[in-house]
Amino acid sequence: PPSPWPPLADLQLGEFLRWLLRQRRRFRVVDRSMQPTLSPNEEVLLDPDAYRDRRPQRGDIIVAHHPHQTDLLIIKRVAAVDAMGACMLLGDNQAVSEDSRQYGAVAPALILGRVCCRFG
Repeated sequence: PPSPWPPLADLQLGEFLRWLLRQRRRFRVVDRSMQPTLSPNEEVLLDPDAYRDRRPQRGDIIVAHHPHQTDLLIIKRVAAVDAMGACMLLGDNQAVSEDSRQYGAVAPALILGRVCCRFG
């Protein structure tokens, strides 16, 4: 079935310039949990300031520290946000994704930022 989410934009000149100015961080997808939106070895740019003045929104793709293995970074989609800002995260490919169904909501302090586009 088609995805209910809008497609992730490919890299645009403005985002590339922000990356060059170190206002964006680059990450590589390593597993299939976000397919078909993101595939293994694809790279994305992260906006680390996206949630400075607002909470994540349902549908945002974020990078966060895994709540039980904080040295592990995860890329997931926000499914819900509670009153305290904790996020329920789901992979788009739920058949292979380890996400909030296993580890629960992710605290705001663990969220590194919002994925703003694909890189490359």
